[in-house]
Amino acid sequence: MARPQRSNHATKQAPGSQDERPGSRKLGVLASLWPFMRPYRLLMIGATLALVLTASMTLTLPLAVRRVVDNFRIEDGELLDWYFLAALGIAAMLAVGTGVRYALVTRLGERVVADIRKAVFVRVIGMSPAFYERIMTGEVLSRITTDTTLIQSVLGSSVSIALRNMLLFIGGLVLMLLTSAKLTGLVLLLIPVVVVPILVLGRRLRAISRENQDWIAASSGNAGEALGAVQTVQAFTHEDASRKQFADLTETAYQASLRRIQTRAVLTVIVIFLVFSGIVGVLWMGANDVRNGVMTEGVLIQFVIYSIIMAGSVAALSEIWSELQRAAGATERLVELLNAEDTVNDPAQPKALPQPVKGQITFDNVTFRYPARPDVLALDDLSLTVKPGETVAFVGPSGAGKTTVIQLIQRFYDPEAGQVSLDGIDLREMRRADFRQHMALVPQDPVIFAASARENIRFGRLDASDAEVEAAARAAAAHDFISALPEGYDSFVGERGVMLSGGQKQRIAIARAILRDAPVLLLDEATSALDAESERAVQAAVDQMRAGRTTLIVAHRLATVKKADRIVVMENGRIVAQGTHDDLVAQGGLYARLARLQFTDGVAAE
Repeated sequence: MARPQRSNHATKQAPGSQDERPGSRKLGVLASLWPFMRPYRLLMIGATLALVLTASMTLTLPLAVRRVVDNFRIEDGELLDWYFLAALGIAAMLAVGTGVRYALVTRLGERVVADIRKAVFVRVIGMSPAFYERIMTGEVLSRITTDTTLIQSVLGSSVSIALRNMLLFIGGLVLMLLTSAKLTGLVLLLIPVVVVPILVLGRRLRAISRENQDWIAASSGNAGEALGAVQTVQAFTHEDASRKQFADLTETAYQASLRRIQTRAVLTVIVIFLVFSGIVGVLWMGANDVRNGVMTEGVLIQFVIYSIIMAGSVAALSEIWSELQRAAGATERLVELLNAEDTVNDPAQPKALPQPVKGQITFDNVTFRYPARPDVLALDDLSLTVKPGETVAFVGPSGAGKTTVIQLIQRFYDPEAGQVSLDGIDLREMRRADFRQHMALVPQDPVIFAASARENIRFGRLDASDAEVEAAARAAAAHDFISALPEGYDSFVGERGVMLSGGQKQRIAIARAILRDAPVLLLDEATSALDAESERAVQAAVDQMRAGRTTLIVAHRLATVKKADRIVVMENGRIVAQGTHDDLVAQGGLYARLARLQFTDGVAAE
């Protein structure tokens, strides 16, 4: 099986395998998290103080143990009691400090990850359709969920543990030197032996971890795509093939995780064995020094405890190293989304749209190719002006460029040549939100959200009252079927409107556009899923709604465009004819042929 494909937006390279994707060879990529952590400096300071306190108490405990051991035989029992009380006090401070550190660090991790998730969603929700031609939405969701969970684990636990163990390592080393320089020197000789396998296996572990994340993202994308089209999958009895494909991706991800687990286990075994073998050797030499009277039992025990603390900190750091590697990979993937370059951007100094908006739309020598099909001209030097309040219909065979016109009017894409303007201003010179708010769209494939029928219609204008929502539904011939739902307008319609028929979805989408009450109305096959009776009712509503509005209609069924002020016939991205229905029929050509097929033979044009 091929490895999962990944897009690299930062460098605008074509999607490639994980090996082709630039990797973070250092943990420095984690510095990208600092802007999200900066607002919570007080939390970080509090957590750091608690961390220093707990590390200090941990390093103080061996001193108390030494005092107890060396003075165990003294006759002053009260002094011995004080030593034990001091040890108990140190343990209490250690417990309180650890609890405070956990609370502050965990809160910091949750807060930062929540901010990262919001920032990533804010970024990707505004990306143009070209962005989603290069990356699956399932992978984006995987990054927002799986990768941020890794980061939360690191910020809420691993970083704190790593800093604590670094303090214990440094403090333990210093106190070991003060306790016995000779034994400490022997311990330091073991450090290179331990560090080498950490570096060698750590690099391999990083690569395997990132491959594991790639396969998880690929399986998530595959599942999202299949579940999003579950009816099509079932209609073509593709369930077994989909199950096998998802199972293969999931199994491959599992195998990658096994390699990660095995590598990490080998690293842990090597480090722990080397460290504790060194401790045993040092302990043997220390026991000989005690027997020869060079040091006391308490000093040896103190040194051994510091050795164990230092060894434990090294072992912990070796484990946390792999967690930091995974977090670095996750951070890099999220930073790619945050820094992804879009082909459609708002200008730094946008122009204001003249008020009131008239709705004049102009295409001036527009040439356009879809990024996914760079060799095919979708629009070829197209020029067209739609006057304010004019209704213009676009007809022609599939692939003629009709829907492309609608998409460029909303600036989902930018033309490679020429310009598209609204009321004389190039769309590229305005903020997208500024001119899109004056447009209402009914797409060919209506989008219905997992909410109530009322909220789906209100999506057109969030401040609309219930009465306005109902009026829009009546105008779109949707009121009767909505009222018949179990809870009327408050009925939940299911994910993607699964509880509604195709025609019902379309009527809700039309009601949404009616409610928006925008000066520019865009209808892309708005009545394609309606029965004849509903189509007549909706067509009457559209005829009423388009009064005083600039209306662009894309249609295959010519019966829906006969009343248009002007019909534009398109073929291969060009305008081949335009005029009224009667004029075009009289001229002959493509439109006359389509009209003959539909009105004479009753065959639906494609």
